[in-house]
Amino acid sequence: MTRRVVVFGLGGTIAMTAGAGGGVVPALSAEQLVAAVPGLAETGITVDVVDFRRVPGASLSFEDIYDLASAIERQLSEGADGVVITQGTDTIEETAYLLDLMHERNEPVVVTGAMRNPTLAGADGPANVLAAIQTAASEAARELGVVVAFADEIHAAVRVRKTHTTSGYTFQSANGGPLGYVVEGTPRIVNRPNTRVTVPVRTREPVEVAVIPMLLGDNGTVLEAVAGRVDGLVVAAFGVGHVPAAVADILGGLAERMPVVLASRTGAGSTLERTYAFPGSESDMLSRGLIPAGFLDQLKSRILLHHLLSTGHDTANIGEVFRRAGV
Repeated sequence: MTRRVVVFGLGGTIAMTAGAGGGVVPALSAEQLVAAVPGLAETGITVDVVDFRRVPGASLSFEDIYDLASAIERQLSEGADGVVITQGTDTIEETAYLLDLMHERNEPVVVTGAMRNPTLAGADGPANVLAAIQTAASEAARELGVVVAFADEIHAAVRVRKTHTTSGYTFQSANGGPLGYVVEGTPRIVNRPNTRVTVPVRTREPVEVAVIPMLLGDNGTVLEAVAGRVDGLVVAAFGVGHVPAAVADILGGLAERMPVVLASRTGAGSTLERTYAFPGSESDMLSRGLIPAGFLDQLKSRILLHHLLSTGHDTANIGEVFRRAGV
């Protein structure tokens, strides 16, 4: 049976060519990207393309991704077997997770991009697009939610992080490793998550969520400056969830006014809940009403908190969802 995959092009390095003033800019259409993939015709996969956006990854917005989620739903409802999104790598770890929160179907949705633009020797875009299309067409990738396919590795959206500014192997999953690999054109899944949280969109309101890292000698000045301008806050705390004692009262006060999530700035491992007990420790901050992020890093935590707030969830429900999502 012929499989049909729809490729949505959003721009990014993978779609860039030399600009008139030097440097590269998004210019290639989704059709041009797909046409440049060696070996695609031999797969027997039918590929349709949608030129959805042509912007750098850094300029994508929540609105872009909500619109994309609706477009993906339409294509899957009309019979597509899977979807591929090509975009700039700067925000893949965030856009993929936001899409994952809204993707309640079984069909694979695969996000990919490139670290080396098409004007460079060894451009990785064609190989990544081919692997993504093969993954999106595969029965093995069903029920995984949204994944990122890059350098022949397949990563869960909830885990994956961009870890290097230029390496072709920049996307890594520190907590659990990749879900699988594309081997000789065949996706092979070796690691399946135990749980996956989805949050459907029913109504949506504009919100603002900040991420504030804790720093040596932090006295809370930045927290106080931002507090009146946001609807929610993610604290990228030291280690397992520690903050300076000087900001503990400030954060406790903020948690009485808005949801405040306690994440770790380390990028790997879970926040703790009851190991340390000094002022500013994780147990102290949770006792003051902060919400533990668990294994979610600060960027994933912001995406989840923003999505929950914008879709009308209250603080109690937000805490419950984080409990399920952060395991």
